Order: sequence, then C-alpha cells, then structure tokens
Amino acid sequence: MTTLALIGAGEAGERRVAALEKLASENGLVDIRLVNPRQDPEQIASDCAGAEVLVAPNHQSTNGYAGNISGLKLLQTFSAGTDQLDKHMLLENGVVVSNNGGANAVCVAEHAIWLMITINHKFDQMIESVRAGKWAEQITGPLSEFTTMVDKRVGIVGLGRIGSRVAKRLQGWECEVVYHDEIEFDAYYEKAAGARRVSMEEVVETSDYVSLHVPLDRSTHHLYGAEHFRAMKNTAVLINTCRGPVVDEAALTDALHNKEIWGAGLDVTEVEPTPADNPLISMPNVVITPHTGARVIQSEWNADRNAIQNAERVANGETPNWIVDPV
Repeated sequence: MTTLALIGAGEAGERRVAALEKLASENGLVDIRLVNPRQDPEQIASDCAGAEVLVAPNHQSTNGYAGNISGLKLLQTFSAGTDQLDKHMLLENGVVVSNNGGANAVCVAEHAIWLMITINHKFDQMIESVRAGKWAEQITGPLSEFTTMVDKRVGIVGLGRIGSRVAKRLQGWECEVVYHDEIEFDAYYEKAAGARRVSMEEVVETSDYVSLHVPLDRSTHHLYGAEHFRAMKNTAVLINTCRGPVVDEAALTDALHNKEIWGAGLDVTEVEPTPADNPLISMPNVVITPHTGARVIQSEWNADRNAIQNAERVANGETPNWIVDPV
C-alpha cells in the first residue's frame, strides 16, 4: 500500500479524490489523502508526510513544499507541462517528476486543428458578427482570404503525444503533413502518424501552417523567433498550443504587423492571463484562446487514471511512467 497526497480543496478537490479512490479501489494498492493548499509550505509538507506520491500543480509554489516531504518518491502532475517545477532540486531530494502521460493529447490536438480552420474561415468573426446582431456585416477581407485545408502543407514541430495526434487527425483533410523533432522516430511511428520528417528549415520555409508541440524548458524558450518569421511564407499561419514562452511574442507581433506571416492561432501566451493591451488581441488574423485546449472531461478522466497507474507502480517498487528529466 502506498499513500497518494492530492493537493486540492473544496468541492473540486473532493470530487477529484472520489474519482481517484474509485480507480484505486480496483487493485487496493493506493490510499488517497486530500491536502489543503491554502496553508503555508511547512504545513503542507507536514500534512503530506509519509506519502510516497504527491499529485500537485505545475506551479512554482509547489517547489516550496515538495522537496520537504519525508518519504516522497514521485511528484505527479495532471498537466502535460512541468516547466514550473524545480526538477533538479526535487531529484536531489530523491523525487522524480512525471507528467500526465498524454492525458490531454487528443483534445489539444483537436484544438490546434480548430485554430487552423478558424483562421481559414474566420469563424471568430462570423460568430461575433451574428452575436452582435449584424449577421455577416462584420466579417472582413476579400474572398481570397478564406480557404480550405486541401493541398496545404502543415509543418509540425514536435511529433510527440500531441503532435502525432495532430498529424493523424489531418490525414483525412487532404493536406500534406511534415514534421521536425530532435527525437529520431522509427518508420512505423512516422507511418502511423502520417507525417514525413524534414529539416527544421524546410518546416519553416515551406509550411502553410507551422504547429508547435514541444515542452517548455531551457532549450525551447524562444525556440521560435524573428529569424523563423522572416523565413516563413507571407501567407503562413503559426499555431501554438504548447507553451507561450516557446515563441518570442514580440517577434511574432512584429512579424504580423510587417505582414511577414499571415496569421496566428494561440492557446498560450508569454504572460498569462495576457495583458488587455496586448496588440495581438486586436489583430484581425489572430485567434487567442485562454490556455483551455485541454479543457474537456476526458482529459481529467485520463489524468486520474494515469496518476493511479503511476502510484500503483510506486507501490509495486516499479519505475513510474512518463518521467520528465531535468533540463
């Protein structure tokens, strides 16, 4: 038996505990403990004492107590991102960090494609025009600015759990999918995804849509910047559903203003919530959603299941899945 401490409070915390307990009851290896986050770090660490697994948010405040929990072996997140966690410090204290194991991969992939077609058809303008009682009057631009995905090239940067699902879901859209990744995938993986490996330069220079799907760490901060925007087609669209700081937002703003690229679909921004005076908000060829690409119930179900699966691995003396190495 191992103890899993869940950082949570109120109705949401109790609901999550109930879901985890139901999953844990199948094998009887995990005991769930709810710990209130609205306390000082020392008290949180004390309340978690003896827990071998901690489920906590990807937030800097987690670093204030996670490294001081006696007996802790695994910090499990419900999110894909772990960029706010001090994984070096945690590892020095004997704690590994695992992310959600692709729990939200499908819905984020769907969100990325939705951003592509929203910009293609200007769905955002259509919806707002009808809501304003103007029918189609507020839809701007010539017909040439409205297009389908047919014969377009989509370049994916990062063919992991989310990027590969974007590629798979585009197979029926009659477009070409290419990708670049620092990881070398085998031919079976590429064929299953329906994507062809090319250089980063080719992705940037030839794609009609560049869709980013990489984790945020020191190596990917401002991975995509001014030199990339200058090299893109002036009809191209940038899609970012991973993390805001992967893109140099000032360079993106300049590229759009200077018409170096056509548009952008963003579920993430460098600062969240993004300031009300962010010039990207008012640009007609930019669609921004508030980092909600993973907000579907299936993501929660999958994350709960993966958390219990990893806790059971700890209980059995096995190495957890989905460990994120410090970078």
